[in-house]
Amino acid sequence: MSVFSHPEFDHHQRIVFGDDPTSGLRAIVAIHDTRLGPALGGLRIFPYASDDEALTDVLRLSRGMTYKSALADLPLGGGKAVIIADPRRDKTPELLRAMGRLVDSLNGDYITAEDSGSSEADMRVIAETTEHVGGLGREGASGDPSPFTARGVFCAMRSAVRHGLDREDFDGLRVAIQGVGHVGAQLARQLHEAGAHLIMTDVDRDALGQLAASLDAEITAPDDIVEADVDVFAPCAMGAALSPSVVERLKARVVCGAANNQLASPEIADMLQSRGILYTPDYVANAGGVIEIAWQRRQDYRREAVMSHIAGIETTLNEIFARARRENHDPASVAETLARERFRG
Repeated sequence: MSVFSHPEFDHHQRIVFGDDPTSGLRAIVAIHDTRLGPALGGLRIFPYASDDEALTDVLRLSRGMTYKSALADLPLGGGKAVIIADPRRDKTPELLRAMGRLVDSLNGDYITAEDSGSSEADMRVIAETTEHVGGLGREGASGDPSPFTARGVFCAMRSAVRHGLDREDFDGLRVAIQGVGHVGAQLARQLHEAGAHLIMTDVDRDALGQLAASLDAEITAPDDIVEADVDVFAPCAMGAALSPSVVERLKARVVCGAANNQLASPEIADMLQSRGILYTPDYVANAGGVIEIAWQRRQDYRREAVMSHIAGIETTLNEIFARARRENHDPASVAETLARERFRG
């Protein structure tokens, strides 16, 4: 399939393919838009079933990063990188250094960072061959963005609950969390502290059981989580969590989670709207980690300023939800329009 005719191609500025037989690197970097600044986006390492599946993912994710940075008021554009590999088996220092050389060849137009399948330690190896790396931390502090992503989703959920359920707190709120990895687990702890009752699932049953026991949460099978009798459904695993069949089975009236690209296809937003389910645009809700990484690159970094910036996610969503109701549109289309207004001027 031609890149230009690919259904996820959206006038991307640059797409680079990396193939290094010596290290085993097979990678794609997609730069969507740099009008607001260099393209920042994480490095995903995943054993994609095909090259086209990897291309689809990197095109969608890079576009989402442009929208995410624009709506988070960051001087950054959107990009993403994927390595076609199993992070548990194929990840080596040589492969990561080769990835760093590929990033470096883009002369600062793309800044990479931690994502699914990659870690802060991996970023430090990549930094041996390029300076265009984020998420390395400052002054001995961890560069892991997941706590900040989780905090942003928590702030986003406050707005969604207010607009979708006419509630001002989480006390007694029933929340289903799909995926309790780094971000999902952090979100679960914050919701528990705020008084929510949790129903959780994850493919890692051992980690799930330990977390559920500590939070007095219910556990359900991955296939059953979408039918849980809850107020809020929080997708916090991989993308495309919201398919037509899932939307039909949902009992929650609000969707707000950390996963990227939650809508399997654009028309899912209309399906949610017609069922009276309030959808929180994922790239707005999960911007906390990108905000933290952007602040790490500043000389005037202050944690209080970072947390204040992340709290602004709630304000942004208040605007999106209010505009969606006023114009009788779904929040996804309103968020996309608002983002384009910002990065296209």
